[in-house]
Order: sequence, then C-alpha cells, then structure tokens
Amino acid sequence: MLYTQDLMEELNILVRYNLETTLEGLKVHQSQASPTTVAATQRLFAKGLVSQEDGGYLTTMGREAAEQAQTVLHLLNPS
Repeated sequence: MLYTQDLMEELNILVRYNLETTLEGLKVHQSQASPTTVAATQRLFAKGLVSQEDGGYLTTMGREAAEQAQTVLHLLNPS
C-alpha cells in the first residue's frame, strides 16, 4: 500500500496537534481552510480519530496515530 494524497492530507492534519497537552485541539474553518484540508479533517472524524468534523480534540486512537505520524516526521526530517 502506498500513501495516497488523501492519506498525506490526513497525516498533515495529525502532525499539527500539540501532543504536550490534551486540552488543546484544532478548529478547521471551512471559510478559511482549503477544501482538501476540510475534507481530510472530515475523514479523520469519520475514522474516529478526532472528536468533531471540523477537528476538535484527538480521540484515544487519534492521539496514538498523531504520535506515530509525528515520530515518523521527526525521523525523516530531524531539523
């Protein structure tokens, strides 16, 4: 399985979450965000990784996915 553009967009959302706290979420504004970002956030919600269609907080499974996504990003781009 290769990374698709949709999966890349979802990973880009996950790496934006601050894993230092569970009290901080993301809000994706439809009027300001790109259609691909809005769609990726909605897919993450449908998969049970975020708490709301427009972002919100990471679920337990979403936090695990975000941790792994951020680890891979740091390994591939250590700067």
